[in-house]
Amino acid sequence: MSSSQGFSLSIKEGSVIDTLPVYVKELIAGGVAGGISKTAVAPLERIKILVQTRTDGFHSLGVHQSLKRLLKQEGFTGLYKGNGASILRIVPYSSLYFMTYERYKCWILDNNTVLGTGPMVDLLAGSAAGGTAIMCTYPLDLTRTKLAHEVVDAKASFGVGTRNSSVKSVLTSVYREAGIRGLYRGIGPTLMSILPHAGMRFCVYEELKRHVPDEYQRSIIMSLSCGAISGLLGQTVTYPLDVIKRQMQVDNLQAPGGARHKNTWKAFNTIVHQQGWRQLFAGLGINYIKIVPSMAIGFATYDMMKLWLRIPPRQKVQSVSNG
Repeated sequence: MSSSQGFSLSIKEGSVIDTLPVYVKELIAGGVAGGISKTAVAPLERIKILVQTRTDGFHSLGVHQSLKRLLKQEGFTGLYKGNGASILRIVPYSSLYFMTYERYKCWILDNNTVLGTGPMVDLLAGSAAGGTAIMCTYPLDLTRTKLAHEVVDAKASFGVGTRNSSVKSVLTSVYREAGIRGLYRGIGPTLMSILPHAGMRFCVYEELKRHVPDEYQRSIIMSLSCGAISGLLGQTVTYPLDVIKRQMQVDNLQAPGGARHKNTWKAFNTIVHQQGWRQLFAGLGINYIKIVPSMAIGFATYDMMKLWLRIPPRQKVQSVSNG
């Protein structure tokens, strides 16, 4: 290919990107960031769910021993069991989360000037974005948990299918048993945790970036560091609600014939009285190991995608949305 052909091709490729609406670019950037970050830590996410739901043989093991046991029972693919459902959920969730955050922030800045441009705007926009994204994708989160919760001996079950071995079979089974309400079981503690958590993620991330010198604003190390810190703070505050959500999601699997956890408050009381208050923080250590690379990779990927897709800075996004 000649240099002139290469130049014309790059212009053509650039023109296609430039014709995309800003919100579409944000959807793409958010989806890619979510998919890459979630896949990178999928084995740790699987272990965390097994510990949170007190799956037999796993709730008292450490990370290393749990990984070894899982490899022995289900093989390498067991480390990524349920990750397909997780990707199906996280790509639209992350796309909506990042895109609606940008939209909500522009709307708040345009209509509530009294709030200024400080961390409160990021907190409100992030919380609203998290709530919007989780409501649209929650059934897939429930599916991912149910798939990850089930542990099957690969050798003993060779050639024998499990009752819920795919995203479609889980969704169908849950819908037949409990209808739409079943698909949103555990949504209460999820929203209670996601609103402050999602808000804090962007609030802390953007606030940290404001204190970074201009010459380092596009640094990958800066994005990784700020993303990791924001993830740690957000997860620590809301983690018990995540444990409650997971146990509610697999409740009918653990207690056939009737769910033990009727609502968030009853689930909290049941866990504390029957399993001890420490169970509310079960898997938190694993989560710390997971959340640092997950959040860091997610925010860094999102920032890089914004550069590649030539998404204008927020001030310009505002003027675009006003036009």
